[in-house]
Amino acid sequence: MKTVRLMNEPALYQIQVQGRLPDTWHEMFGGLRAQIEGEGQVITTLTGCLSDQAALNGILQALYGLGLALLSVRRLEPDPPAESNQRETTR
Repeated sequence: MKTVRLMNEPALYQIQVQGRLPDTWHEMFGGLRAQIEGEGQVITTLTGCLSDQAALNGILQALYGLGLALLSVRRLEPDPPAESNQRETTR
């Protein structure tokens, strides 16, 4: 059964933009981790937990203000709990 998340709950997001963030990106996106890939056509991936969708909107507005093209926004699901490989036996 899929869990429905509310807009006002924290969630893990991954945001990809075309281009490179400025050197001062930590001041704007300090709670997120940035991974930069590619030469020539650079793609920056920001990943981290945001408090709610209003915080997500703030990040997206800041990226827009920097003139970076938005490629994707994904809400990542937490890893499901590992299932036990042990089986109960009855005697």
